[in-house]
Amino acid sequence: MARALLMMVAFGYLGLLLGLPLITVFAEAFSQGLGVFVAAISEPDARSAIGLSLLVAAICVPLNAAFGLAAAWAIAKFEFRGKSALISLIDLPFAVSPVISGLIFVLLFGLQGWLGPWLREHHVKIIFAVPGIVLATLFITFPFVARELIPLMQEQGTEEEEAAASLGAGGWQTFLRVTLPNIRFGLLFGIVLLNARAMGEFGAVSVVSGHVRGQTNTLPLHIEILYNEYRTAAAFAVASLLALLALVTLAAKSALEWKLGRRRGAA
Repeated sequence: MARALLMMVAFGYLGLLLGLPLITVFAEAFSQGLGVFVAAISEPDARSAIGLSLLVAAICVPLNAAFGLAAAWAIAKFEFRGKSALISLIDLPFAVSPVISGLIFVLLFGLQGWLGPWLREHHVKIIFAVPGIVLATLFITFPFVARELIPLMQEQGTEEEEAAASLGAGGWQTFLRVTLPNIRFGLLFGIVLLNARAMGEFGAVSVVSGHVRGQTNTLPLHIEILYNEYRTAAAFAVASLLALLALVTLAAKSALEWKLGRRRGAA
């Protein structure tokens, strides 16, 4: 009885906080018909926002996946001075507000920032341009892969790598044939979360973008502009793209967790 009651409370709570908003997003997106929906996601500003979001994700996901993999490998498999400091720095974006991180980049690279005069002299524009958006997104998303892989690799230990080394395998051979196959599902899981956050980041990107239509507006910023202009149906139409990404992310996350659970059970 208690178990059934707790499950009802949990599912009811999740349905109220997650299910109902998702249903509302898709209902509002199609509230004025399919034509309005298609027009909202195909107008030039919307296409530009979609393209910029995809570009930022295409840059940030490989870079932060490589960083997370290297950092997790170093932390889990080796002992070195400064290891605790590295772990703390990886967790820094979780502790700092995205808006604050955006302001830090403005302080560094803005026209009145520390490096602003030098950048202006050399005709390099970072803030209120695509490079600033990429930098802000990189900072916000770099912990995701590392934080997924570190506990997984620590749990696996170093016995298999040591055995491979004793048989004459080099560092890259050991990584490609022993380490990487053991963590592939965890790596994919981290990449899925990383991509979703890169596509949906708002706070830091809002500070450094300048909100230039057709140039520096990502999908979340474009949604905000549409909503502030009282184009509610169009705003929800574009928001439904991010909601669909969230559902795909959730499905991929569940599939990877299931595969990872089966792998651990078989082991």
